Amino acid sequence: MSTIPLGVLDLVPIPSGSTAADALRHTIDLARQTERFGYTRYWLAEHHLNPGVAGASPAVVLALTAGATSTIRIGSGAVQLGHRTALSTVEEFGLIDALHPGRLDLGLGRSGGRPSGRAAEPRPATIPVVDGRAPNGLVIPPRFSFEQLIGSPRFRVQQELLHLPGATAQEYGEQVDDILALLRGDYRAADGTEAHAVPGEGAEVEVWILGSSGGESAEVAGRNGLRFAANYHVSPATVLEAAEGYRAAFQPSGDLDKPYVSVSADVVVAEDDATARELATGYAPWVRSIRTAEGAIPFPTPDEARAHPWTDADQELVADRVDTQFVGSPARVADQLERLQEATSADELIITTITHGHADRVRSYELLAREWYGR
Repeated sequence: MSTIPLGVLDLVPIPSGSTAADALRHTIDLARQTERFGYTRYWLAEHHLNPGVAGASPAVVLALTAGATSTIRIGSGAVQLGHRTALSTVEEFGLIDALHPGRLDLGLGRSGGRPSGRAAEPRPATIPVVDGRAPNGLVIPPRFSFEQLIGSPRFRVQQELLHLPGATAQEYGEQVDDILALLRGDYRAADGTEAHAVPGEGAEVEVWILGSSGGESAEVAGRNGLRFAANYHVSPATVLEAAEGYRAAFQPSGDLDKPYVSVSADVVVAEDDATARELATGYAPWVRSIRTAEGAIPFPTPDEARAHPWTDADQELVADRVDTQFVGSPARVADQLERLQEATSADELIITTITHGHADRVRSYELLAREWYGR
């Protein structure tokens, strides 16, 4: 039996032909089902202005899933701190923890249009990558540039709508420090004034930092002795440097005496490889919609995906994500996940699965858990 736990990262996807209400009902059902299958965590992502994603508020969806489950840990993967305050974040999660103590993961991300912090530029990973592969065969594709997304009109409008006029995001490391102080109950303002977040103070919350490189997020997680989630499914090119950067910066804390890393992966599992490939057909045009800055489209059916007129530029735009999605039979995908775990020395793996049909998505998680925990 594998000793590496599996968790779930849910974007609350909206399949074509369905609604946000359908997506939320599917999320609640998937949380119940994956709890039964033996997954240890159920995380909700935060995205905005995406017609194919209903996960705009992790705290709201977490409250719904918490009430529908009883043992699985629930959390954010991640809260976008660039347009939030430390206090609002602690209070929101404190409300959930008040009714569901000891089950909550507070995953924090830099996203949200903040200025760059003081952390140094990430160093390249020391693990050699030759011809696009790590020594154990894990695919490490060329680095993808997100500049066209950050500079897009949709991103600009998103920032305008999420930020109060004239507001400036707090430096990330300072914001994380404030969150930790509010949770501990020892927050002091610059003039010495105390502030106590109720609910929130003393909450039984595991704090995680999510990051896609070995830069500021990895450094903040490490120096605070927090758990770190490296995003292979978002930026597979930089997963090795992210894990290494975090471990290099790690300092023991009262909560954690050694580094603890989770690594994410996009996965589709079916009874056989051909069926899994069919279920995953919609993934490429879905990724394309994100990377062209139009916003994630409702997840297409295989037939809708095949009807998309692909260009060479389209293929190049999504190649790194398609090449690093693990698709196939339970044994094939479990083998690929073992390779990912070995290359990154991950303590946990967190799985993102999107298919057009909800039953297929549930079945994918079921087949993977049975194979993984049966090894």
